[in-house]
Amino acid sequence: MKRRTLPTAVALATSAALLLTACGGANEQSGTNDRIEGADSGAPASSPPSATASGPDDRPVIKLPDDVENKFENWQTGDPAEDAVLSDVAATVNAVDDAILRGDTDSAAVAYYRQGSALVSAQKWIQAWLDEDLSFTGVTRYFNPDIKVADKDTAAVVYCADESKAYNKDRKTGKVDKSPSGESPYVTYSTQLKKSSKGVWQTTNVVSKRGDKTCAS
Repeated sequence: MKRRTLPTAVALATSAALLLTACGGANEQSGTNDRIEGADSGAPASSPPSATASGPDDRPVIKLPDDVENKFENWQTGDPAEDAVLSDVAATVNAVDDAILRGDTDSAAVAYYRQGSALVSAQKWIQAWLDEDLSFTGVTRYFNPDIKVADKDTAAVVYCADESKAYNKDRKTGKVDKSPSGESPYVTYSTQLKKSSKGVWQTTNVVSKRGDKTCAS
């Protein structure tokens, strides 16, 4: 998932997690990447829509530290149904980042926004960071969301991430690694979501691809 190029052990753990999420219908989204390529990414960065605008009142409060920022560009469509989905996608991103930074593989916030194989892969990913004694710092840009709401309970979102300004940080010493990465900082995420009985759009499946040309903008 992120940030920059991680050590081999982390990369292998990530691959294993993605193999888990690749099962059960991920190929149904294979054509959506083509729609991202022509999307406008020139608008100023903005905060994600408020998750409290719809759904339950018990949403976890997530506050990232001052040295970490997630920017969500063009993250509102004006359609209430689509914006509710995008709001929870943004909340999912923040929840996983928060868990990595705090070193919490059993994060209640992650479990709130993820279920099924997506929850399993997130827990493995968080553990991979802990195994390498790594955290991260910097800014990650999320852009070009391509959303499809199939019905009142099912949706899919494909979006891009730019990690060029995010860096690994040693969890023990706090030292930031800004050495050049040999891999593309752009990642394409393909996600599937189901609406819970509480009204939360929970991510159930995630597949990522680093270096996809549709996100290199």
